[in-house]
Amino acid sequence: MISRFIPAGVRRLLGGKSASASAAKTKAPAHPPAIVAPGPAPAYQLIDRPGQLEPLLKALDRVDEVCLDTEADNMFHFRTRVCLLQFLVGKEIFLVDALAPIKFEPLWERLAKKHLVMHGSDFDIRLLHDFCRFRPKSIFDTMLAAQLLNRSRVGLAALLEDNFGVKLSKDSQKANWSRRPLTQKMLDYAALDVWYLPALRDLLTKELAQLKRLDWLDQQCRAQIESGLEGFAAPDENDWRIGRSERLRGRGLSVLHALWYWRQQTAERIDVPPFKVCSNDLLTKIAYAAEEGEAEAAILAQINLGKRHDRLLPSLTAALHAGFERDPASLPRRRGRDPNHVSLTQAEIEHLERIKTDRDRVAKAIGIEPTLIANRAQLAQIARAPRKLDTLLLPWQADLLRKEPSLNEK
Repeated sequence: MISRFIPAGVRRLLGGKSASASAAKTKAPAHPPAIVAPGPAPAYQLIDRPGQLEPLLKALDRVDEVCLDTEADNMFHFRTRVCLLQFLVGKEIFLVDALAPIKFEPLWERLAKKHLVMHGSDFDIRLLHDFCRFRPKSIFDTMLAAQLLNRSRVGLAALLEDNFGVKLSKDSQKANWSRRPLTQKMLDYAALDVWYLPALRDLLTKELAQLKRLDWLDQQCRAQIESGLEGFAAPDENDWRIGRSERLRGRGLSVLHALWYWRQQTAERIDVPPFKVCSNDLLTKIAYAAEEGEAEAAILAQINLGKRHDRLLPSLTAALHAGFERDPASLPRRRGRDPNHVSLTQAEIEHLERIKTDRDRVAKAIGIEPTLIANRAQLAQIARAPRKLDTLLLPWQADLLRKEPSLNEK
């Protein structure tokens, strides 16, 4: 959900979007939209105090499957927290305040034994893993299911509108979920996020079964769990190398390094996401000004930090000066090329293109996004070592390619 938290490269088995996709997207039958909000929302129980968890625990003991969603505060605070947990258990909705002083261990113990229905579960799994090391037993992800059906829109609100004519209000989508008390509108929104999941799951299951792709989804969901259990990306000493920093060579590098760490420390101190201190564009603009020889005073005269300008300018000035004073040669060096990685030979590049051609043709024939079968990084690895096909792809992906001419060359 939030790209700055997702480690690069974790989609190896999950595929991705491609602007050059050749497969035509499928559309759900059109329905006249029915505006749910501000109409009546489904009933729910709010659990926000110690001692209130028992009804949910008893409900969980009666079922094998649970619909789950979460709300977080990553748009408002430096460190992301789970703020609200939404459960649909049978026909009962429970909204659990994750910031309340509640002993959650009995909840996680029960939930770990249930099959979960979720939508766009990648962020939620990472969030819950970092929160309490939660590991799902199994999941049905309605977003992954929609992707395997090549739906043109795979967001939850879009799927509900396309399939059921239900149009969800987006008023609370970017709300501050850490603020208490939660408003009635926010709670209604949260309840609706899980209310329609069983019906959506049933519809997508039927369509996947007709196409004999249920096993594909099972494999995708298992891979999603394993990917999510990696959690969010750990800080890296080269995180400060943002935007167009690769073109910087001198003073601009040391200025960018100093300002990036100033932003991180400032964001943590005032408890906001770094982008709310200032943008990456501003940092790179300042770095390039320094690189091109502008003086500190001239650079500072062009900076506007918004409503916090007067409060933050002194520390920014100090960071800028430190960047000017630092020798760029003393900065952490960019991580070198993986010694185990060697560029593709010309023959391997040509082989990659033949595999890509076969992949695109297969994808078009079955009506699916080509990168769901294999992305370019995977194609490159297959071109180098075709015998590793089954270790590089999920079984359903490998089965679609293994008989293609490009993978059976002498």
